[in-house]
Amino acid sequence: MIDNQRIKLIMSNELFINRLKEIKEAEKDRQFCGHDMEHFIDVARIAYILNLEKGDEIDKDIIYATALLHDIGRGYENHNEKSADLAEVILKEASFSQIDIDLIKDAILHHRHNDTSDKNLLAEIISKADRLSRKCYECACINECYWDDVDKNKYLKY
Repeated sequence: MIDNQRIKLIMSNELFINRLKEIKEAEKDRQFCGHDMEHFIDVARIAYILNLEKGDEIDKDIIYATALLHDIGRGYENHNEKSADLAEVILKEASFSQIDIDLIKDAILHHRHNDTSDKNLLAEIISKADRLSRKCYECACINECYWDDVDKNKYLKY
């Protein structure tokens, strides 16, 4: 399958679209960082840049698929586990191989910054991109945020 076709299949997937709507509704009054398409795309782009800068050779569609799905389980307890479960369904429908699905699911399961387990390279990149995507430096709620001060992006980090 040509590059980007699988990403198009994810983005047009009914389950993916419905989860985006559910997350948007659930977070409509959220004052802190949201988990919307803008966040997913920011994480994807930053992760791909990190991949290129480090000289890693993770396929672009693997990075984008992981970024698009890493928070798709928001609103559920243990959102990383729910995201991985939902990702498996969506990825199968988008023609990803089982090897790719397992890699992506593992990265989603371990993308949270406080996860101290050994992370695969993809999980490390997604975790870092997820943190770098947050624009704390322009957030009106920075002082109310539950993140530790050392974790907040008070300045542009790269």
